[in-house]
Amino acid sequence: MTLKLDKVNRGPHLSTLVASSISREIAQGRLKPGDQLPTEQALATTFGVSRNVVREAIARLRSEGRIWSQQGRGAFVVESNNPTVLTIDYEALQRADSFRNLFELRGILEVQAAAFAAKRRTEADLTAMGDALAGMRAAPYGSVAWLRSDLEFHRTVAEATRNNYMGQFLVFVSERVRESILAAGNQQKSDDMARITLGEHERILAAIRAGDVQAAQEAMRDHLAGAALRVGLHDGGEAEAEAASPVRHTRLRKAIRKQAAG
Repeated sequence: MTLKLDKVNRGPHLSTLVASSISREIAQGRLKPGDQLPTEQALATTFGVSRNVVREAIARLRSEGRIWSQQGRGAFVVESNNPTVLTIDYEALQRADSFRNLFELRGILEVQAAAFAAKRRTEADLTAMGDALAGMRAAPYGSVAWLRSDLEFHRTVAEATRNNYMGQFLVFVSERVRESILAAGNQQKSDDMARITLGEHERILAAIRAGDVQAAQEAMRDHLAGAALRVGLHDGGEAEAEAASPVRHTRLRKAIRKQAAG
């Protein structure tokens, strides 16, 4: 078997890059069902990473249903060509069209999740959302810590739906979005945008706390349209939200232009 594996560039998600490279070998048929993967040490040497990174990548591929492993024998490509676990290819998300499609899917799920959360949330859910917001306020805007707290806020909204499938799917999609934002480094950063983004989250929380389904949906829709602007997605679904909140989005556009000019 001849594999086309190259060293991966340094970054915050080395294990993701390694897993994506192995997934590509499987998708392109160079690793076939039943084939055994090279040893951890061999993969670590090939990719120029530590064995711990390789172990994380293998664990991810196993959780995605692409490989199975057995202690003492190694890791093998699953026999089925139709994995039953949903996967989203990391490298595909580096294309603008794929990232936009994922963002649109996230929007559909998140807006409905906000509606369910407004009807079903508990005091514990509200406390968790508030804690996540506090984490965002304490972290530099656009940093890894900020994005982690942002993801935690959306995770707690998903959890408040009391729908386990929606929660699992939303966290999965949101994590892929976060990874892509970190890798691309295209998150616009300024104090104005930090205030605007925090305000969007505070509005979502206020609507959910009030049990106002329509307001929760509108707040989440506006937030996602603003998030699309901040990561460079300047069309596709944005017009409707901007029509609903022209002042908010005009302010955001000005902040983005100011950042670009500075």
